[in-house]
Amino acid sequence: MFNLNYYYVWSFILFIFSLFFLILGLNFLIMNYSFMFEWYLMNMNSISISYLIYLDWISMIFSFVVFFISSMVLLYSSVYMGDYNYSSLRFLLLVLMFLFSMLLMILSPNLVSIMLGWDGLGLVSYCLVIYYSSLKSYLSGMITCLVNRLGDLGLLISIGWMFSYGGWNFLFYLNFYEEYIFYLVILSSFTKSAQIPFSMWLPAAMAAPTPVSSLVHSSTLVTAGVYLLIRFNNSFYFCNIIFVLISLMTMIMSSFCACYEFDLKKVIALSTLSQLGLMMLCLFSGFSELTFFHLLSHAMFKSLLFLCSGIIIHLMMGCQDIRMMGSICLSMPLTSCCFNISNMALCGFPFLSGFYSKDLIVENCSFSGLNFLVLFFFFLSLGLTAFYSMRLFYYSVLLNFNFSSFLSLGDEIFLMKYSVMILSLFSLVFGCSFIWLVNLDMYFLLLPLYFKIMILIMVFLGFYLGYESIMMYNFMSLNLLSFNGSMWFMYSYLNYLNKFTFFISLKNMKLLYWGEYYGGLGLSYYVLKFSNLVQIYSIGSLKLFFLLMIIWFILLI
Repeated sequence: MFNLNYYYVWSFILFIFSLFFLILGLNFLIMNYSFMFEWYLMNMNSISISYLIYLDWISMIFSFVVFFISSMVLLYSSVYMGDYNYSSLRFLLLVLMFLFSMLLMILSPNLVSIMLGWDGLGLVSYCLVIYYSSLKSYLSGMITCLVNRLGDLGLLISIGWMFSYGGWNFLFYLNFYEEYIFYLVILSSFTKSAQIPFSMWLPAAMAAPTPVSSLVHSSTLVTAGVYLLIRFNNSFYFCNIIFVLISLMTMIMSSFCACYEFDLKKVIALSTLSQLGLMMLCLFSGFSELTFFHLLSHAMFKSLLFLCSGIIIHLMMGCQDIRMMGSICLSMPLTSCCFNISNMALCGFPFLSGFYSKDLIVENCSFSGLNFLVLFFFFLSLGLTAFYSMRLFYYSVLLNFNFSSFLSLGDEIFLMKYSVMILSLFSLVFGCSFIWLVNLDMYFLLLPLYFKIMILIMVFLGFYLGYESIMMYNFMSLNLLSFNGSMWFMYSYLNYLNKFTFFISLKNMKLLYWGEYYGGLGLSYYVLKFSNLVQIYSIGSLKLFFLLMIIWFILLI
């Protein structure tokens, strides 16, 4: 029997699947096909339980992107996750379960099976976040899991509500539903896609291994909410200024916070949050096809950005502080090159993958009659994207190397370099090839010259201000720094309530709240003390042990 590495096998299988989905998706797009397969599970009297699979070009192309990125991530993980052992096999099985849950969600028009995939994504992501088994990853896993459970609430209520319409295959009834069903689904998607006020789990989920971050935060978990809303798209309820403002707030908050973060993976996570805000804003302005286009192009360059940062962290002994890494272009030229390609694609640099989708979104939103305030913040968030990308570029490439002088960095990274090189190619060409295939640029938008070049002006202004701000060490007060550094206190907005309960709690217990003192914490404290006491007695002298046994017998009698 051949001693095959399962990582290579599954990477190859997923790559073949992705090519199959691509060819099928292009065929469906040209012929304008959509197929629906119905599989009857059980028939009992008048009740029939069936499973539906819906195939059209949107689900096929999205499946191609998910499978392609996951094949690259598995190829990369074969090196990154260390020796080929039981722990790394557990990691592989978790990633495959994650992909299966995602596929269940993508291909189904039935809300019950979408719920299965949705829950599968939440539970497997919890297992992946706590993979390193430290206290930090455990807490991050808990916040990820609990916020995602909030989203299940909206879906469960809408499943119950939809039963009154005669079935859960929502594609047939999109124009007949109550508006409140749409609001429930939007609420669920907001938790999954980490919009305000559910944003705090996305940077916390960075406790997962980097290949997982690359897969989860580019094409699968966080985009599941956006994809569901594209499927549910009903422009009558979706063109809503309140949702536009929420997504705009998410964009601004995440961009500002990324400008004050020193953890490499958290900076990239906050940039993902910013792009999710952009997708939601585009969707609630009524452009679902452009949202889908940006979702795909963002998946390509964001997975590349995570994988390159993973190589840097891997070779720097797990150090994630961007102040420690500098001049990586000298020691890791290939990684540095791919890192900067994805960074520029993120900024919307002309003729890279992100440029085509971002440019179309900005022009269409400018054309759709949004007010001045929304447009101002919209362009400001574009400038801030360039701002933190320039900051990342400065700290990683231009600054001197500040880590251990004994560390030897290099590009000898075996299979990792192939996955980042293939993804770099897609980050360069995916945007223009997709726009030619789908004909998204067939309509003509006539805007004033200053509006047309405003995007370029904001990007280059962001680059310039990002470089200048690095020279000014104290350009913001400490309060503002802590405000932005902690995601607008999103982790601790219950802090004032805690203080209030502390002051009304009993004065003789300064360290514990009365609820904790008389509740579970106090009880567990005394149970622990008692068990320790019993343990000390049991390893003591035999006379004491016999005496206790006699007392126990007397109590029993």
